[in-house]
Amino acid sequence: MPTVPIPARSAVTTFDAASKHERIEVQPPLIRHMRRTITGVFGLWVHASTAIAKRLEWFPRVEPYVGYGTEVYSRLICRTVYAPKHSKAGALTRGIVGMLAIPAAHVQVRIAIDGTPLETVQIGESEQYDRFDRMRGTGSEYAMSDESGYLDLVAEHQLEPGIHHVTYQAHDRKAVSADLFTIPASAKVGVISDVDDTVMITQAPVLWKAAYNLLLLNPKKRNAVPGMSVLFTKLQDMFPDAPFFYLSTSPWNVESSIRHFISYHGFPEGPLLLRDLDPRPKTFVPSGPQHKLEFAEQLMADFPDMRFILIGDDGQKDPTTYATIARRYPGRVLAIGIRQLSPRESTGLPSMMGVTATQPTPVTDVPVFTGTTGANLVKTMLPYLKQKLAQ
Repeated sequence: MPTVPIPARSAVTTFDAASKHERIEVQPPLIRHMRRTITGVFGLWVHASTAIAKRLEWFPRVEPYVGYGTEVYSRLICRTVYAPKHSKAGALTRGIVGMLAIPAAHVQVRIAIDGTPLETVQIGESEQYDRFDRMRGTGSEYAMSDESGYLDLVAEHQLEPGIHHVTYQAHDRKAVSADLFTIPASAKVGVISDVDDTVMITQAPVLWKAAYNLLLLNPKKRNAVPGMSVLFTKLQDMFPDAPFFYLSTSPWNVESSIRHFISYHGFPEGPLLLRDLDPRPKTFVPSGPQHKLEFAEQLMADFPDMRFILIGDDGQKDPTTYATIARRYPGRVLAIGIRQLSPRESTGLPSMMGVTATQPTPVTDVPVFTGTTGANLVKTMLPYLKQKLAQ
C-alpha cells in the first residue's frame, strides 16, 4: 500500500454556510418555535434509539454512497449508523427500514481510495455541534462523522478518469466500498436528472401515494417511467464521456433502494445527490427546490467548463428550478427536458377530472422539450442535440 496518504478536508455544505435568510434565528417566531420543537423531538428520538441500539449490542457501521470528482479532487459522502453485527451495508430493503436508521454520531472512519489511505486535515474552526478539532492544520488518519452520522469530504489528489473504489471502515467492522466516478476534463456535456416521476414512478405530488411507494412498496416492484431508460441510453451513446447525476428530494436513508433501481432498469450509473432529512440547528431541512438548486449550483462550480442537459418533471417545481439555473448560468444549460405528468399522477384523481397540480413549461432562453414519456423526448430533444453536436 502506498505510504503517502491523500489529504482530505471536510466539505463546506449548505448547512455549514447557510445564507442569512435561511438561518432559523431570522425566521418568524412561530416558524422558529416549530422548527426548534421538531429539532428537539428529533434529538430525543436519536438519544432514545441510540440507547436501545447499544443495549441490543449494535455497533456503528458505514453506509457508503457513490462519490464523484475530477482528475484533481473527489467528493466523498458516507454515513455512520448503528446496525446489528452481521447486517450488510447497501442492501436492498424497503424504504421504511432505511428511514428508521439510527445515526451514529462522531464515529472514526478510515477511508482509502484504491488502497491509498486518506488523511483528514482540519482547516480553521468547525461548527461546535460537529465537534471537530479546532486546531488549524491538524491531521488525522481517520475522519470523524458529524452529529447526524454524515461524512462529506473533499480529497485532493491525482486520479485517472474512470471508476475508482473507495473503502470505508469503522472500528470492529469489515470495510465497505463504493464507486467513485472520476470525470475526465474532456467531458464537455453532463446530464442532471430528477428521479421521482422522471425516471421512477412515485407519484410524488400525491403525498400518500408517494409515501407508500417510498416507504412500503417492495423496491423490486417499482416501475420506471416508460421510455426514459431508452432516452438516457441514447444520450450516453451521443455523449460517451457525459456523467449522469441523479437528484432527488428523497433522503439519503433510501439511497441503496434508488441505486438498485437505476441499475436494474438499465439507466446509466452515476452519483446520487439526495437530501439530508435530519433537522439541523442552523437551517432545519432544505425544501425540495432549494435542495436541487443547491446541488445543481455545486455541480456548476465543480465542472466550470461543462454544459448540462437538465431532465425533470412538472410535478415538483422542476420547471421553475431549471429555469432559475439557466438564468443564473447563461450558456451553461444545453437543453431542458420536462416529463409531463397526467392528471391522475399529479392529483390522484381520474384523468377525466382534468385537474392537475403541475407547473407550466418554464420561460427561458434555453430550448425546453416536453412529453409524457421518454419516447416523446427522444423524438424532440435528440434531433436538436444532434444538430448542436454537429456544429
